[in-house]
Amino acid sequence: MALIETDQLEKKYEVGDSIVHALDKVSLQISAGEFVAVMGPSGSGKSTFMNVIGCLDVPTAGRYLLDGIDVGRMGRDALAEIRNLKIGFVFQGFNLLSRTTALENVEVPLLYSTSTPKDHKNKAREALKLLGLEERQHHHPNQLSGGQQQRVAIARALVNDAPLILADEPTGNLDTKTSMEIMELFVRLNEEKKITIVLVTHEPDISTFSKRIIRFLDGKIVSDEENKR
Repeated sequence: MALIETDQLEKKYEVGDSIVHALDKVSLQISAGEFVAVMGPSGSGKSTFMNVIGCLDVPTAGRYLLDGIDVGRMGRDALAEIRNLKIGFVFQGFNLLSRTTALENVEVPLLYSTSTPKDHKNKAREALKLLGLEERQHHHPNQLSGGQQQRVAIARALVNDAPLILADEPTGNLDTKTSMEIMELFVRLNEEKKITIVLVTHEPDISTFSKRIIRFLDGKIVSDEENKR
């Protein structure tokens, strides 16, 4: 069964007197364990697609199933619960809380779980250890490099054992060397932990780390190809 399945997915916006088709009848499947890069120029629909599959937005029409659950018409609270259980997010700007430590940042998704505060800390420490940051757990974001901050963000995405990571331009604020290190980390998580990764990027060299490349243009998928890395 596909982890992500969309059928004739549409998202329309009213801009003045015009209607913009941000997504125009998008149908695809992404299986568990895939590593997919989503590409396209600005305004192509790739960010809208990520927002919909990340349960941050709802489609205007069509159907979206996440791990077999029809989430396309869920209410706000139900979407929030699904996001917390099924999806880890990694953003270009890291989105870390500046006044809290790396450990506390990683704990944030666990605040909604039923486990104890002690369990939260243990899980967060394990996630940081997996990312090679156990020695930095008590540092604040301004005491970490950009690459270290992104590793904290990835640890936060992993801490709930979600089967899916959505990464939106995760190397956009990083230098080339650090970008390669972060992408190699995504490859390791995909291959060793079998985590499904869907990554938005406009950089061809970043897309080469994926196993599949989907390209958007004008709200439509214009190509969907295996990437033989």
